[in-house]
Amino acid sequence: MSLLFDRGPEMDAAEFRRISECIRNHCGLSFDQGSKFVIERRLRPRLEALGLDRFADYHARLQGSGAATELDRAVELLVTNETYFFREAYQLRAFEEEILPLVAERNAASKRISIWSAGCSTGEEVYSLAIIIRAMERFADWDVRVFGSDISRRVLRHARRGVYGPSSFRTMQPRFDHFFRTTTGGREVIPEIRSLCHFGRVNLTQREESAIVGAVDAIFCRNVLIYFDDEIRTKVVKTLYERLVPGGYLMLGHSESLFRGITDFELVHLSSDLVYQRPSLSR
Repeated sequence: MSLLFDRGPEMDAAEFRRISECIRNHCGLSFDQGSKFVIERRLRPRLEALGLDRFADYHARLQGSGAATELDRAVELLVTNETYFFREAYQLRAFEEEILPLVAERNAASKRISIWSAGCSTGEEVYSLAIIIRAMERFADWDVRVFGSDISRRVLRHARRGVYGPSSFRTMQPRFDHFFRTTTGGREVIPEIRSLCHFGRVNLTQREESAIVGAVDAIFCRNVLIYFDDEIRTKVVKTLYERLVPGGYLMLGHSESLFRGITDFELVHLSSDLVYQRPSLSR
């Protein structure tokens, strides 16, 4: 017997290919044939909302008037946004203990530090990075800026609110408790940390949109590149490279890596992680 969420219009192979191509051209997300059932199920609510009976009609909607708005709505349904505070602790430890001291030395004159969380989802990573920096005494009087970007406007609204439920805190150390206050809606990031954090929508496949980020000392782009094919991935990596200052660092997810030949980054071995660095001008 079919489950309730399995009912509704079915997507044939040709419709899947055409709709997937529209989404890839819009934001770079790539789906293989094995994803057809998931895409079909997640997009059915849009067909119902638009009063459409066939995915062929939905494909036509993705090419007609208002296509960009509808593509944004489709992406909202297709992306997975699962994150929490201080995720992948080993990498954050390397950031705190090894990368930040190097940045502090390099930027001692300006006393400025800028970090980009690309694909920040609901914002926990952005606030985690700001908390780590602010908790370090050496940065007490520095100008700190952490910018979080995502393709989804919905998760960015959540991030700007800065209020989270218990699941977001499942790995947080007690030493960071004082950076939050309890509210009726959950635990809220305190104003001191929120003032360091900024959010904006950036389509990573559109190089010009990344200009809003400015030049940054480090980029966290974790579990994002896995959603792109090789062509789009190469394009995005180039954009990340351009946004980093010489000597800046790129941190990827634990299952991601950059293949030789598509990047000018250098691989750096830290004590608890492997990260990528844009070569400094002195080399």
